[in-house]
Amino acid sequence: MEFSAKQIASFIQGEILGDENATVNTFAKIEEGRPGALSFLSNPKYTPYIYDTQASIVLVNKDFQPEREIKATLIKVDNAYESLAKLLTLYEQSKPRPKGIDPLAFVAETAKLGKDVYVGPFAYVGDHAEVGDGTAIHPHATIGCGTKVGAGCIIYPHATVYQDCRIGNRCVLHAGAVIGADGFGFAPTPQGYEKIPQIGIVVLEDDVEIGANTCVDRATMGATVVHKGVKLDNLVQIAHNDEIGAHTVMAAQVGVAGSTKIGEWCMFGGQVGIAGHIQIGSKVNLGAQSGVPGSIKEGQQLIGTPPMEMKPYFKSQAVFRRLPDMYQELNALRRELNELKQQLNK
Repeated sequence: MEFSAKQIASFIQGEILGDENATVNTFAKIEEGRPGALSFLSNPKYTPYIYDTQASIVLVNKDFQPEREIKATLIKVDNAYESLAKLLTLYEQSKPRPKGIDPLAFVAETAKLGKDVYVGPFAYVGDHAEVGDGTAIHPHATIGCGTKVGAGCIIYPHATVYQDCRIGNRCVLHAGAVIGADGFGFAPTPQGYEKIPQIGIVVLEDDVEIGANTCVDRATMGATVVHKGVKLDNLVQIAHNDEIGAHTVMAAQVGVAGSTKIGEWCMFGGQVGIAGHIQIGSKVNLGAQSGVPGSIKEGQQLIGTPPMEMKPYFKSQAVFRRLPDMYQELNALRRELNELKQQLNK
């Protein structure tokens, strides 16, 4: 499909600088722009590319002021990155979505499927499972017995939802995601570790996205809850009985131990590790590889292990790099002090 600059500007409330009839049919990064492609500029680091890009249309922020001639048609918007996201969403929604039950799929007789549901080859929908309107279950995905999946969801290949879990509307489970595996519960005995049955479930609320090979464990009792709008990257581990607040985002390899409560609108960088049985307030930002042993109040921006505020942390790192030199200086001062003491004693 082709869209003109005029149509795009109308959709994102932008101001056109250039040819309003310029058309695009694909997207490209600004440094790889080509005729017929739409690109964007939001990071000033990429500004030099805009003067040579071959993209037909480029989204820019309203405060952008070109220093020389630009071939591309510009559309000025309040936030170029957000506007690009809207256009990508529109583009994705315009693609035809598969429908129907493939002959090679297995759907239990007691399962209930809504309208326009897709179940791909070798996918499995268990007894008494319910799947909402327009949901797509791709090949080799598994929807366990008694599970309820809302409308408009996408369950990608090899994603697995264990029995009795609850998935809201418009959720996305990427390939290999596992929802509802047993929590890591074992009781030590003289003979070894005895497994504690995990009889709870997982609840994903609306608009949750789970990355590839990410695991959300079922609760020992009750529910592990991921509230609306949460986005988890690939290879994230959410343990049993955790509660993740609405609109929180976690980058790859974050690990949250059991029975921890995390507030709303938090942002965790890659490889953050969080201890169990603690509480983290809303709007907490944690830098990559932070290790969190205890509770954190809301609104803090921290990094490190144990985490500390950003500015003191980076000052500390600057000092840490100088420790070998400081150690040598300290030894030299100690020798000088000992020599002075010997002279005074004489």
